Amino acid sequence: MTNTAENTTRNTARNARVRTVVVTGATGRTGSRVARAAEAAGLTVRAASRATGFDWWDASTWADTLRGADAAYLAHPSDVGAPGAAEVVGALAREAVGLGVRRLVLLSARGEDQALPTEEALRASGAAWTVVRAAWFAQNFSEGPLVAELRERGGLVFPADEVREPFLDVRDIADVAVHVLTSGDRYAERILSLSGARLLTFGQAVAEIAAATGRPLTYRAVSTRDYGEALAGFGVPPEEVAGMTEIFGTLLDGRNAHLSDGVREVLGRAPRDFGDFVREGAAAGTWRA
Repeated sequence: MTNTAENTTRNTARNARVRTVVVTGATGRTGSRVARAAEAAGLTVRAASRATGFDWWDASTWADTLRGADAAYLAHPSDVGAPGAAEVVGALAREAVGLGVRRLVLLSARGEDQALPTEEALRASGAAWTVVRAAWFAQNFSEGPLVAELRERGGLVFPADEVREPFLDVRDIADVAVHVLTSGDRYAERILSLSGARLLTFGQAVAEIAAATGRPLTYRAVSTRDYGEALAGFGVPPEEVAGMTEIFGTLLDGRNAHLSDGVREVLGRAPRDFGDFVREGAAAGTWRA
């Protein structure tokens, strides 16, 4: 087959309609929303989790999940910049391409230097790839360890002083991911940077939650080193502490104190506002003592 014919065949396959999408982390913060948005768009969702027999750390479990799918949403189970992430994401992406999965969307982090090797591993896989670089999730305040501090202790201690962040609603990540997956090759080989609608310090974010809930919630900034020592005191393994403090040390240095237009570019609308997220969470009792 000539190179021209090979390219024509490849482009035809890549632009074929996506019907079945594998969603890794389908019970997690972003994956659960991606799964719901994909189903709402009429796609068949194949959840990839240990509950369904898929294990990021066991390559022998990948093929059964990937075979017959058209596309996949990849969210690394710890952090896209964690040690070993590039190797496992690259291996999974190559396996997916070998099994005929045409489109891969990787959740990455805006401003995270440690994530760059993982993004490169995806690009080298041969897939029609898209990288979604997301700002700090608004839902980090309502799901996971931070919400327990706010709910049970009435305050938050975190290694971010006056740095501002455009907190991003993960529902926007889901909407963008599904739109990308269902738009043929329009967003192939693109890096999309997503942020929320406005900049807030972590203290201001907690203050908005306090105002919406009527609780006197507090925020105290500490150094990255002190935060790492606190994590170690809670029993977090040393290698995880080292990785987290390294990532926080870069992500929270002010490099992300700007807005990105990825949500509007893809969806044609503004990102959801942090205030809307807070009001919905307060009405649901998310931060009730």
